[in-house]
Amino acid sequence: SYIEQEKSNFVNRTNQSTIIKQTINSFLDKGITDKQDIYTKVVDELGVPRPTVRRVARDLRNELLEKIKILKNINKIIYEKLCRKISY
Repeated sequence: SYIEQEKSNFVNRTNQSTIIKQTINSFLDKGITDKQDIYTKVVDELGVPRPTVRRVARDLRNELLEKIKILKNINKIIYEKLCRKISY
């Protein structure tokens, strides 16, 4: 049915995004930092279209920025609590 096909397409896109993110991260772990170089390597390795890689890379970047923001807030809270303990 059409609905089952759409569900399957969504799962495939989700899996594809996960694989692309893992591949991007593996290149970053290897010290490759040039954006265009990473896009090219992911396209070559996985055979996915470059616009797809760019979209997933953007999503990954936004996720990482959100995590950084959360970690900064946690650090700020810890720092403030430490300062209060020291001042007492």
